[in-house]
Amino acid sequence: MKLVRYGARGAEKPGMLDAEGRLRDLSAHVPDIAGSVLADLDRLRSIDPESLPLVEGSPRIGACVGQVGKFIGIGLNYSDHAAESGMATPPEPVIFAKYTSAICGPHDPILIPRGSVKTDWEVELAFVIGKPGKYIAEADALSHVAGYCVVNDVSERSFQTERSGQWSKGKSSDNFGPTGPWLVTADEVPEPNNLHMWLTVNGEKMQDGSTATMVYQVPFLISYLSQFFTLHPGDIITTGTPPGVGMGQKPPRYLKAGDVVELGIEGLGVQRQVCEDDA
Repeated sequence: MKLVRYGARGAEKPGMLDAEGRLRDLSAHVPDIAGSVLADLDRLRSIDPESLPLVEGSPRIGACVGQVGKFIGIGLNYSDHAAESGMATPPEPVIFAKYTSAICGPHDPILIPRGSVKTDWEVELAFVIGKPGKYIAEADALSHVAGYCVVNDVSERSFQTERSGQWSKGKSSDNFGPTGPWLVTADEVPEPNNLHMWLTVNGEKMQDGSTATMVYQVPFLISYLSQFFTLHPGDIITTGTPPGVGMGQKPPRYLKAGDVVELGIEGLGVQRQVCEDDA
């Protein structure tokens, strides 16, 4: 299934794509694509998409998951991206928080924050937890995944690395977490560790990679994270980016108002954002 949330920000409705890729309204069956709904996807699988009302027009597409409890990033998870960042591949996963207020729709604008001089892009595979768990065995890890989606881990590098403190201040500005367009359920993504991913800025290809080159892959990450805290339905974990980010260009290149960012992952859809200066 491809699950969608659509409508005005803060008032999104749940939806599902039918076999023709048309948006269908799920709101008569579930209140949102969130929480307990993600823990019981069989309920949604029993619904014939053709029986659902067709959504007319072209509504705004929201983040594909609502009511997110944790939005967790994994840093330096591609060895070639670590090299372009001038950092060593970490001996354990680097974990950072992207605060949930950063989450936005896949086509909402990237807001360049006041004082920013190094707003950057990162196409990433994210997975969403469906079944809660703690101390999860790696062999059982994928059974805890509700589905997968695209995230642009927008990052302000000067906030992230040049001002003391944790990475979160450079990762969590408003609209720094475009998520979606769809949540593709895990049964439709049999090999999450071998997906093509790409990103362009103003039509120029900047990133062209594969999840196959992740240092720490999805089952390991689930098991690892669950050793420190419980994973709950709706938690989003975004897994790192391949090379080609702005700070790795020679010379470095960063986003400015008017730039257009497009990105996608095989089978998971495409995002498009126009950059704007934050008011």
